[in-house]
Amino acid sequence: MSGGKQDRGRVWVLDTDSERAASYSDRLRFLGYEPVVADAEKCKLSGAGIAVLIGDITDKPLLAKTVSEIRRRHPSLPFICHFEQALADAGPSWKLARPAGRGQLQRLLNRAERYQGTERRQRITGSSHPIRQVRNLIEQVADFDTTVLITGQSGTGKELVARTIHDLSARSDKPFVPINCGAIPAELLESELFGHEKGSFTGAISSRQGRFELAQGGTLFLDEIGEMSMDMQVKLLRVLQERSFERVGSNHLQDCDVRVVAATHVDLPLAIKEGRFREDLFYRLNVFPIEMPPLYQRVSDLPQLVDELLLARSGEEPDSLRMSPAVMNVLAMYRWPGNIRELSNLVERLAIVKPQGTIELADLPARYTSELSDENDAPPTIVSSALQMGHINLKQHLQAVEQDLIGQAMQASGGVVAKAARLLSMQRTTLVEKIGKYQLAS
Repeated sequence: MSGGKQDRGRVWVLDTDSERAASYSDRLRFLGYEPVVADAEKCKLSGAGIAVLIGDITDKPLLAKTVSEIRRRHPSLPFICHFEQALADAGPSWKLARPAGRGQLQRLLNRAERYQGTERRQRITGSSHPIRQVRNLIEQVADFDTTVLITGQSGTGKELVARTIHDLSARSDKPFVPINCGAIPAELLESELFGHEKGSFTGAISSRQGRFELAQGGTLFLDEIGEMSMDMQVKLLRVLQERSFERVGSNHLQDCDVRVVAATHVDLPLAIKEGRFREDLFYRLNVFPIEMPPLYQRVSDLPQLVDELLLARSGEEPDSLRMSPAVMNVLAMYRWPGNIRELSNLVERLAIVKPQGTIELADLPARYTSELSDENDAPPTIVSSALQMGHINLKQHLQAVEQDLIGQAMQASGGVVAKAARLLSMQRTTLVEKIGKYQLAS
């Protein structure tokens, strides 16, 4: 029994062993949740709930089918499990230690409750290996107040990573406050960050809160931190060290309970060598680094990204606008210097030009097709980029591509191996062997 605690939400329990399922249920009741033991064979979850707790399912094909079917019907429902299969899935999945400790279980359930409040927000899309690594790092650091530094090219989605970290943290009910340090003149940035008192400078006709005050208890996102002036870097370093600050024109110290997440497209180690960035600030920010991959390194995510962007532009009609296979092939070969931001802008333009039907090659702007006919200016691939760097392991690269394509096909077919084999134009038995080889169903 829960000892008089009010139920905090329904949690489905999946386990082929009825005694283990009962044991998990007892733990959930003690923590104040309503457990419902579900049938792994039928994969049907009735009513509303906050998470699925997957125990020990020794039948691996059954596990793969169960995970795929639940994800198809409930794409935003978090999994809490011991198995890597669910963690490799595109949806929210969090690893549960073995044996499951009460503290970790409570922490993951708390996260699931917070997740339900943010499930309609934009989320990190994709199931390629690079993006799975990013998602794993986010889930590792979200529950801690550790400072995070997000690096990567412009347009790769660094702010989305910062927002996701905030949404999954215990600070999710407090403000998320972003500021672009490169878009604000250096002489005004101090006031923007720390606030100012009335009369502290010309034009200060009233007192004003800064971003640190506005983010109190929550998360402050310092975008383009590499563009910050050296003088401001010194002041920011002091705040991060002392956890307090003063408004401009005031000598009153204010405590600072803010988690800082910073981002930059600048090569900060190089900026340090050139004297444009403080080394001590870099080490203060770079406690937990996350690097966002450019779009050309996660081409296998393009179909999913395009589908999501098209759906956002075309409303609730999922098939009202789509791209032809020829268009998708062209987009997969394009450089994407603007990354996901450029892809989003392209989809927005195409949705205006052709709000319904199938987008063909003729509908694409010329620059997306002209490069294909220029043999001297062929778009770079992951292979060519690696070769330019002087190293590539061809076997590992081909295995990574094969694994990503199989994962995409399994997701598109709802986990049905026969359908996935047809999509990949291969024998079902061959696909089963490869699924076993890459442990995609374990």
